[in-house]
Amino acid sequence: MPEEGMVWMNKDELLMYEEITTLTQIFANLGITKLRLTGGEPLMRKDIHKLVRMLTSVTGITDIALTTNGFFLNEQAELLSKAGLKRINVSLDSLDALKFKRITRRDYLNRVLNGLEIIASYGIQPIKINMVVMRDINDDEVTEFAMLARTKPYIVRFIEFMPIGCDDGWSAGRVVPSKEIREKIERDLHRKLVPVEYHGTQPSDRYIFDDEKGEIGFISSVSEPFCEHCNRVRITSDGKLRTCLFSHNETDLKHLIRNGAGNDQIRAVIIDAVWKKEKGHLINRPDFARPSRTMSQIGG
Repeated sequence: MPEEGMVWMNKDELLMYEEITTLTQIFANLGITKLRLTGGEPLMRKDIHKLVRMLTSVTGITDIALTTNGFFLNEQAELLSKAGLKRINVSLDSLDALKFKRITRRDYLNRVLNGLEIIASYGIQPIKINMVVMRDINDDEVTEFAMLARTKPYIVRFIEFMPIGCDDGWSAGRVVPSKEIREKIERDLHRKLVPVEYHGTQPSDRYIFDDEKGEIGFISSVSEPFCEHCNRVRITSDGKLRTCLFSHNETDLKHLIRNGAGNDQIRAVIIDAVWKKEKGHLINRPDFARPSRTMSQIGG
């Protein structure tokens, strides 16, 4: 999120929980079985456990996950667990307190680490840690993160740096390819990484260590795009359907719901949009253009 200049949405611009549930049922009837609540920061909604409980009742939905920066996990872990949350991802880019503060502009590393311990105590599994690797910023920590997967009940995923913010400092030179990260981890830990799932429908390529002690994953959006396998779509917090994170076009589902469109009409609009899903994000091509909204604005 930019440090300055954010314009906050009015609450009535956001989808209500009942509207999210209605859309989820329409998507479930089209074959969607897995949901992920993300952001932005989903735990900014203090009663998000109520939404989780509502979504678990949707026929056809078998898996609900959540991605968070971990700041509010301490307060919300118990309620999320009781509501039926199945899986959780915590975004964490450094284990060094000073570096963490520099990246996030907040001094709360210990709070996040404590939140991870608390969520684990409620039996939510798997717990995944998402580390965005940036050259000359935190790439010297990849081995330490890999060790978390061997010593804690966490799956660690290394994500290539993508241009998803207006002032995120992204450049091709900041990207650390997954291949380079894998080789460093194997070299430093004297262990081979064995592929478990490679180029599947999920964005992460999964590996275990050759002694079967720990799992890590790699999301190689820049060096090894997986667009042709992507089967994901996103509904933003203000009710727009995006068929790619880097889409330049959105389909306004909130407008349909609030203007009396029936489920069949909304279903037809969704199908039409998905048939037009982008072939790829073009990050590695000269004609790549950032989307007009940053990740902090997109939500979902």
